[in-house]
Amino acid sequence: MSQTYLKTARDVYREAALDPQKGLCCTTSPVWNLPQLEIPEKMLEMNYGCGTTVHPRDLAKAPKVLYVGVGGGMELLQFAYFSRKPHSIIGIDPVEEMLEVCRQNLKGAEELNSWLKGEWLDLRLGDALDLPVEDQSVDLAAQNCLFNIFSVEDLKRALSEMYRVLKPQGKLLLSDPICEGGIPENLRSDERLRALCLSGALPLRQYIDLITDTGFGTVEIRARRPYRVLDPQHFHTDRLIFIESVEVCAIKDPVPSDGPCVFTGRTAIYFGDEDSFDDSRGHVLPQNQPLAVCDKTAEALKALNREDIFLSESTYFYEGGGCC
Repeated sequence: MSQTYLKTARDVYREAALDPQKGLCCTTSPVWNLPQLEIPEKMLEMNYGCGTTVHPRDLAKAPKVLYVGVGGGMELLQFAYFSRKPHSIIGIDPVEEMLEVCRQNLKGAEELNSWLKGEWLDLRLGDALDLPVEDQSVDLAAQNCLFNIFSVEDLKRALSEMYRVLKPQGKLLLSDPICEGGIPENLRSDERLRALCLSGALPLRQYIDLITDTGFGTVEIRARRPYRVLDPQHFHTDRLIFIESVEVCAIKDPVPSDGPCVFTGRTAIYFGDEDSFDDSRGHVLPQNQPLAVCDKTAEALKALNREDIFLSESTYFYEGGGCC
């Protein structure tokens, strides 16, 4: 794919910065209702995202955060709510106009929220494919509905950049559309539709494989939701195309010798006569207690053909506490 699509994407979001359009592309980012958090109206209008990358359990120790694709500043503000330290939040965007509007929105937020200090936030002009950030310098990196715009080759590069800037054990938080049915080539190559987060979606397995191939040893699927439908009446397609959104956390830990651990919301329950079951692979299942297991462990347990172990299918909802 020609990289002209990147110019189209920048043009679309330049227009969105100069003339905010509520619901321009993504429409499902939650607005956090937190104590003493007030959000400027213009920031709400520019709430472009297909989920959230802000999870309190990731932010308990006030990590240093990198957020790529600042939009109106909604998630930067939410991250700042938890990481209240000078220069603790870095925001990157390739569109100067978007950065300027984001600065204005954050100044408005500072007027509404006495706890917020501008020195906590560091906005930089930059590109996801060549981040202006030092190696292993952030605890958490995030993007919301940006990476689906990229071609596969550019997505590999963007993921590698995120991996580079993360500290060991750092977390990459992503929220993107996915499409299991596949996007027709005529829509996939439509640069404006791609920029609007409608035609660049990949199947979930391919998306996960790209993440683990980058070197992330653990991947958590935290949420999966219905997102959009592309129909023949409004798009050049002869079938309905169902698009979902997915929230993912990838952890920069070593890839185990038997492959990465991918959690898709599967659970194992041992209900035998003993107090617990030990699979001799480092996993102990207490009697009649649910244990979240990665897909790899689930398949290994399934291969044992035991009648006293229940294995659920993937729920695509995972909140930690797993086997690995």
